[in-house]
Amino acid sequence: MLRHEIRPGRLCAGTVLTATGVLYAGDAGGAWEIPWFLALPLVAGGLFLAGAVAFVAGRARRRRQAGGAGAEA
Repeated sequence: MLRHEIRPGRLCAGTVLTATGVLYAGDAGGAWEIPWFLALPLVAGGLFLAGAVAFVAGRARRRRQAGGAGAEA
């Protein structure tokens, strides 16, 4: 039994934001050096990727509910 809908866009966004946080936590801990301006492209790129994944997943979900591959949405 499925408890809730799978949201791949949110999974992608959470993964990218968590990875960004881990990178900067490592920088704060002295493990490595990360330039401060690297956060902007990481977060923006991750959110763009998450939006694209959510769009594709939503289209696939609508197409599946509409009745298969031949149905127009």
